[in-house]
Amino acid sequence: MIRLALLLLGIDFVRARWRALAAVGGIWLLIGIALFIDALDGVLYFPLQLFGWLLLVEGIVALLVAFSGLARQNLLRTAKGVLFITIAVLIIAPLRHNGDFALAMLFGLLFTIGGALRISAAWVVRFQGWRSAIGAGVLELLFAVFMFEPWPTHYAGTVPYCVGFGLALTGWTLIRLALRLRHAGPDASGLLLSTRGRSPSRTPTGADDGSAPAAPLTVHVWTPLGSANDPVRRPIVDRYIAAVDGNGVISTGHASLEMPPDVYVSHYPAVEIDRSPDEFNHLLMAIAENDVPGRFQPSYAIEAQGWCESTEKVVFADYSPARLRAFWSQYRSDTTYNLTNRNCSSTVVAALESALEGVIGRGGGAWRTFARVLLSPETWVASQLYRRAETMAWTPGLALDYARALHGIVHPQPVAWLALARLATRKASKNAAASPVDETD
Repeated sequence: MIRLALLLLGIDFVRARWRALAAVGGIWLLIGIALFIDALDGVLYFPLQLFGWLLLVEGIVALLVAFSGLARQNLLRTAKGVLFITIAVLIIAPLRHNGDFALAMLFGLLFTIGGALRISAAWVVRFQGWRSAIGAGVLELLFAVFMFEPWPTHYAGTVPYCVGFGLALTGWTLIRLALRLRHAGPDASGLLLSTRGRSPSRTPTGADDGSAPAAPLTVHVWTPLGSANDPVRRPIVDRYIAAVDGNGVISTGHASLEMPPDVYVSHYPAVEIDRSPDEFNHLLMAIAENDVPGRFQPSYAIEAQGWCESTEKVVFADYSPARLRAFWSQYRSDTTYNLTNRNCSSTVVAALESALEGVIGRGGGAWRTFARVLLSPETWVASQLYRRAETMAWTPGLALDYARALHGIVHPQPVAWLALARLATRKASKNAAASPVDETD
């Protein structure tokens, strides 16, 4: 979340306030360490009940927004709401010992799944820095073991452990990023925050000249399911990874980005890659051996005419044309395509982040905006998607959800409670108008 907030606020925000950002990170780091140590002796000063009620409110809001149709990523919002409410009930419930045990098992399971996914993805994909990712996964597994073990507090410190760990990690990340970017030049890019070694987002994109967009920017996505012929349904897999048709042919979908009249970002292999099941596992490795020559489609109209219309579109009205043009000018000088590490989706995500860098930091009130972005549900969703994609691979499905989450941050809707209240009022008015009126003489 820290990376995304700093990216959208822009490099100028970080460079001008790096000392304050580092100080905030230091405070979070110290509070996190203090909470963790406080929980070790079994005598808690952490306001556990208050934290539980706050989680309960946040979980209820997430579910209400998910089922009201006011926002995207409803599956992730629903999962977040259910998880938060479950944790809150276990914290608030009067049977504290059983609740502590259940929370420890729940958090232990989550860390186990997260660590296992990180390790397996790093081993399969082999992106640059995969050994470090495996090390981070091992640490997650060790923390999961710590959650499962009753020592030293018989599970009573489970929640403060996790809150302290999260605060400490966030604070350390903020310190590291503030120090890294404190001397960045005016044409540097906050996209240097990317963790993938060969990711196109490590390329500086040039300064924002402040020019207003002449036309909206559109992210086009051909989902795997929508671009396959007679697909065999596999929920989740055919949404985020690949769809398989009746003949066993794999379709991974496609993503592109369009800024009229002269920028169209669409990266393809020059020769179609063999995506049969026998070869697909090897192709997932982000190694130089899997690099192939690539090509760039000239325009959306030509690409759609030769294939089909995109199945999903996300439109942005506010972005930086200058940064996008600078990124595309540098990126297209190398046509290399890699199915995992330099594909259509990773290219679109890097281009979109280039276009959106600093876009919400233009209007002043930077600290207030920083807090708003950190507290936004869309930031949580986008951060989870980014984390998963960077440790595995960007796919059209992940790129679509990431673009939708960024859209919710850049073009925010009304506050959830107000939006829900307005929706309830409108429904009540419609029901009242539809109900027959009893008249008495």
